[in-house]
Amino acid sequence: MAGSSPAGRRWTHSRSSPVRSPPARSPDSTYLSGDRNGEMNHLEALMAAQVLHSEVRERAVKSLDDYLHEQEQKKLAKREQELKELRQREEDRLRHETKLRDEEERLRALQAQTVPKLPPKPPQQAAPPTEPTPESTTVAPNKDDTAPATQPAAAKPINTSNPFSSGPVANGLSASASQPEQVKTNGHTSAAASFSATPSPFAKQATPQPANPFATVTAPKPAPQAQAQAPAQPAKPPATPDADRYVQIHKNLKKLRALITEHAKTNPQLKKLMGEMRREIRKSLGQLTGVKGANKKQLESIKSILMSAISNQPPSPPIDPSSFVVDAREPVEGALHNEPQLPALFIYLMNQLGKAIINQFINECGASPRSADPVGVVTAQLFSAKEFLWRGKSLIDILMAKFRVVCPVVFGYRGSDKTEQGRARLGWRKDGGAWISEQQHNDRMMGLGIGYASIALRDFSKSSNINPWPPSRYWKSMANIVNTPPAEMTDTQCIVLKSMLNQHEEKFINFYGSAAVAALRRALVEWPNSAPKKTPGVMGLQVLAVMCKRDMGLDLGL
Repeated sequence: MAGSSPAGRRWTHSRSSPVRSPPARSPDSTYLSGDRNGEMNHLEALMAAQVLHSEVRERAVKSLDDYLHEQEQKKLAKREQELKELRQREEDRLRHETKLRDEEERLRALQAQTVPKLPPKPPQQAAPPTEPTPESTTVAPNKDDTAPATQPAAAKPINTSNPFSSGPVANGLSASASQPEQVKTNGHTSAAASFSATPSPFAKQATPQPANPFATVTAPKPAPQAQAQAPAQPAKPPATPDADRYVQIHKNLKKLRALITEHAKTNPQLKKLMGEMRREIRKSLGQLTGVKGANKKQLESIKSILMSAISNQPPSPPIDPSSFVVDAREPVEGALHNEPQLPALFIYLMNQLGKAIINQFINECGASPRSADPVGVVTAQLFSAKEFLWRGKSLIDILMAKFRVVCPVVFGYRGSDKTEQGRARLGWRKDGGAWISEQQHNDRMMGLGIGYASIALRDFSKSSNINPWPPSRYWKSMANIVNTPPAEMTDTQCIVLKSMLNQHEEKFINFYGSAAVAALRRALVEWPNSAPKKTPGVMGLQVLAVMCKRDMGLDLGL
């Protein structure tokens, strides 16, 4: 029958008919069979593809699950490792702190132990060698400055003759320096005194001190009479007449800080603003640079803070400023602040300003001497500003009271760096109950010496303000050091002196002329040459003399 052949047979599939499993394909079926294009063959291929697709998908899902599980395990392992490392660090920290605590306990135990002193030697025996009592300085180049007490001549007086064997003095100075030159310093004419141990003709008695509202100021003890036998205990080295007063001012500042801190506990607004003002002052000083005109913003920021404080904003208890100055002051006509009391917050912030200035000198200027000059400029501007004067005079005694603590040698203090008391008098600092290293001490003294010079050698000849710390103070501090007898010389004095002179020679000569040249010869040639031992500090002064000749053409007669 036509159409009954297998090739002509067609398969039909209803939508309603269920999907059947694909029939098993004959292994010998090929694409060359006659019904390769038949519907049944296509259905078989489709069903086989679906089965293969399901198997592939199942394997892919399983692989994904395995991968996610593996990643989760890695995260857990990593977190476990981090916790182990954190625990290890904490255990190490605890062990380290425990070790430090044990060391501190042992140190305190050692400090608590005392060794009984030996009985004094019989009078007929020679007294044991003790630290000699240093001389006081006797140079007062400015009639407005108070001269220290005189001592018998011990240091070799400087020769003020012409330091140059031939040719004129460098920088246009007169070739003759046989007489002290009359110089004009900040609008006041004074004779530059020589570095000798004889009494200065410009010296005058110390100004009587005002009553201290914080603590009683102990009168200075009279100098003991010279005796044939040395005393058992070395006497306190004499210093400038104001030095003891600076010690009391420093104590009063500590009491003021405690007073205003206690007051701030009951005044949250004062406590908040006081902290913000203190931090802003410290931040502004840290941002000072040597670029001309770049420090105007920082200066105005500090000024605005001090103006707010002296205007009693925020309100703070009033306090008598006479407890924080050296001299007794009476109201002055035309002064902005003649009242007997000022806001305590203002004095507190001036104290914080002084602390920030000294920290800047210590932390920055030893390694970078040029960074001291902008700090010195801002210091002079702030302490000379008429808005911040009290009864017509500066409150820079607050800063100098702190300077007296950290760098006593510029105020005439002396001592041996081999003894506990001597180190304390020289300004050595303790850290954790032990003295800091010699290198750390030298770095501090370098920064403070440079900083002191940057404050004292400021030219106010073109300013309407009064110089709060004139160059005569620099001269006196220099004399305090170079009038030290050779037997009492220390590296601390040499380092401070070198730092005061290095990069400030020209300014010094501009103020004092040929007298400054003679003083430089005394400080850099004669005094170091008299040293019994050539220590690093002594050799540093001699090197500076060579540098003056090389860089400035200033022959100091090496």
